[in-house]
Order: sequence, then C-alpha cells, then structure tokens
Amino acid sequence: MPPIVLLSFLIGYFSLLILISYLTSRKSADNSTFFIANRNSKWYFVAFGMIGTALSGVTFISVPGAVAHSNFGYFQFVLGNAVGFILIATVLLPLYYRIHLISIYTYLENRLGYWSYKSGAMIFLISRTIGSAFRLYLVAIVLQKFIFDAWNVPFFATVAICLVLIWLYTFKGGLKTIIITDTLQTVFLLSSVVLSIWFISRSLHLDLAQTFETVKNSSYSKIFFWEDFLGNKNHFIKQFLGGIFVTVAMTGLDQDLMQKNLSCKNLGEAQKNMLTFTTVFVVINLFFLSVGALLYIFAAANNIDVNALNTPDHLFPEIALNHLNVIPAIVFMLGLTAATFATTDSALTALTTSFCVDFLSFNKKENHNDPGLVRTRHIVHVVFSFIMLLVILVFRIINDDSVVNAIFKAAGYTYGPLVGLFGFGMLTKRQVADRFVPWICILSPILSFIIDKNSVSWFSYSIGFELIIINGLITYLCLLLTSRGGSKL
Repeated sequence: MPPIVLLSFLIGYFSLLILISYLTSRKSADNSTFFIANRNSKWYFVAFGMIGTALSGVTFISVPGAVAHSNFGYFQFVLGNAVGFILIATVLLPLYYRIHLISIYTYLENRLGYWSYKSGAMIFLISRTIGSAFRLYLVAIVLQKFIFDAWNVPFFATVAICLVLIWLYTFKGGLKTIIITDTLQTVFLLSSVVLSIWFISRSLHLDLAQTFETVKNSSYSKIFFWEDFLGNKNHFIKQFLGGIFVTVAMTGLDQDLMQKNLSCKNLGEAQKNMLTFTTVFVVINLFFLSVGALLYIFAAANNIDVNALNTPDHLFPEIALNHLNVIPAIVFMLGLTAATFATTDSALTALTTSFCVDFLSFNKKENHNDPGLVRTRHIVHVVFSFIMLLVILVFRIINDDSVVNAIFKAAGYTYGPLVGLFGFGMLTKRQVADRFVPWICILSPILSFIIDKNSVSWFSYSIGFELIIINGLITYLCLLLTSRGGSKL
C-alpha cells in the first residue's frame, strides 16, 4: 500500500469530520453545547456512538494480536464488562440524574467534602490523560510506520498532527459535535471489522460457514480458563471480576463516557442507551477475537513470521497493509482511525469539561456561557492536547508491552481510588476525614504496586485485571478507618 494513498485517505477522513464540526457548531458553540450538548441528545445516537468510544484502537489492534497468548480468554473480561454496564445503568445513572450533574465528581463534594471532590476529579484527569495517550500512541505508531516514515517525519510530529486535527473538529462544538462524529466513526469501525473478516476469509478460500468452523476448531478459540486460580492471570474469576470493576471505574466513574449519557433528555433514555450499547459491545468483541484467530491462521498459511514483529499489536496492520490488496488496507485504516479518534476526541472534551467545571468552577458562575469563559475553555482544550502529546512521547520511550495490557494495568492503579471513593460514598453513611483523602488516594496505588510486584513470592498468586479491586478496597478501608459517624446527605 503506497503511503501517499493512505495519507490521502487520512486527509479526506478528517476533512469530513471538520465539515461535520462546522455544521453542528455554527448556530451554537457556547459552553452548554460543549459540555452537555444542551441535554438534547438522542439516546440511540449516544448508544451507537459510544461503541466506537468504548472500543478504541486498542480493541481494534491489541485484542486480535493478543489471541495468540490468551486465546479467546479476553471474552471472560468482556462478560464482566457487560455486568459492569448493567450496574452503571441501574445504580450510577439514577444517582447522577437525581442530582443533575454536569461533572460526575460533583457528587463527591456533596457527599464527602471539598478535598474528596478535588481528589476524584484529579484522579480522572490523570487516568483519562494516560489512558487516552496510550490509545492514541497505538494508532500513531501505525501511522508512523506505514505513512510518515516514507517522508522521514519524526514521531512527535506525527502525534502532533493527530492532535491538531482532533482539536480542529472538537474545539467549538464539543460534545454536540462528538455525538455525531462518533456515530459516523462507529459505522466505519463496525463496517471495518466485518469486512476484515470477509477479506481474510476470502484470502483463505473460506465461505461464511467454513470461516465459523475454522475459528471454532482452531487452537485459539478457548474462552474459559479454570485452571490454576493462584498462578493464572487468565482464570475466569479474575478476568470476570476484573471486567466488572474496570467497567464501573473506566466507564461509570469516568467523565468521558458518562458525559455522553448525561446529555440525554432523561434517565430512561440514558438507561436505554447503556443497555443497547452493552448488547452490541459483547457481540462486536467476539468479532474482534475472531479476527485475531483468522489473522494467525492466515499468517501460518502464508508463512508469515509473527515472531519477527516487534509486538503482537503489529500483526493486524502488517497483514492488512502488506499482505492483502488495496481495498482491505483502506478498510483497515478506516476502522483503526475511526476507533482511535472516536476515543481521543471525546477524551479531550471530557478532560476540558472536568477541569473547567471541577477546578475553574464554571458551573458556579452566574453565566457560564460568558465569552470570556468560552475563551478560557479553548485554552484549556489546547493545554490538554499538549499534555497528551508529552505523555505519548514518554510512553514511546518506556513501553515494552502490548498496549491493551498497558492500559488496563494503568487503570488498575489510577482508577482504583475512584472505586473506593464512590463505593464509600454510596455504601456507607459515614463521613470521611476530608483532609486525609488526597493522601489516601496517593497511598492506595503505592500499596497496590507493592502487593502486585510481590504477590507471587508472598502468596504464590499472580494478579491480573483484578488489581483495580485490590486498589479500590485499600482506598475503601483507609477511608473507613479515618471516618466518623454521620453523613452530609
């Protein structure tokens, strides 16, 4: 695939998104539009668009690539995700709508206190910045290898170009624009994964029924792992429980995805959104795992040395761009670009929203649509884009793992205290020692890191995605030990 063809596709793709941004923000581009889309979003657009945001380029590349090492074991985690989404729809959304939130971390101020509120908001800013940087890093290394290396463009410039393009179509319309662009990008993403299965199957001379049987009978299709609970990170209980808590934290306690839900007209529509989204999410992950199995089967049939790849994350782009024809290559780039930028654009909007509301107190201003505050929001948007650039460059230096593992590992450390804070607020009526909360939120990840690094030698136990449970539990217990009777609510 000539790099100029892929570059032309990229330019056309972003031109379309910028056009959508213009059309959605030309009549209204104030802070209410940017933050919550004037609370007038259609639930079916939100539900469909959230698929692209939740899946991201990590699912698109890392999940298929990881099939060689964990088979379909990732689906155990996905089943936990589904339970987590149901909990969000039935427990968290009613709470958020009852107290009419813009930033979900305002709940912590009402329930626990000022420092708890600021701690929760800061945890989100750090967590989402790191997670979104990881996701954008994934697509940036693909763009670098298959497009920009042809013109000797440095990696930092590739990332900067991506962030500038995202900023161009989000800085005015914010969430109102993103709900439309995410819907479009989800169409591209789903079309891409289905067409990828079709193209690979054709290359293997398989029809639909034969493809299903080939994947089913392959050595990669094992889903459930029950062996060696202590030493196996893929054990069902670890993956399933980890999936529940990671979902509650990374979706239900995350301003990014909850901001879309809060833009719906009412609670009922937001719940329909979440439950519809959950069904599609489970099915599409099975498709991605099937793509992974087919990629490895294709590699074996065509004598492609997968061990020569720097990381399993390179398997899908390597085959799509170097071993299939032009149309599958364009389809792959379409899906990867849609998945990654659907995640990053909404993340930048959510980070800007959280900082403006939680630290600059836009919601407490007499007129939060004041032109001066709009200008401030633009500055904040630029600053977070720059911060994300720096984080990606650091990750480029230190990363030595599959990105999917890196993201969920980071989530275990960064989102754990949020689980503890919200859990304490919702499950008890006790009042925290508010001034100690920031220190507890720092101590918990440190203790979790120590336990994670020594769990095998201390307990003969290998920690996987359930790290977030351990971290959240430590936070909860520390809050309990320093709390007193009585609640602010």
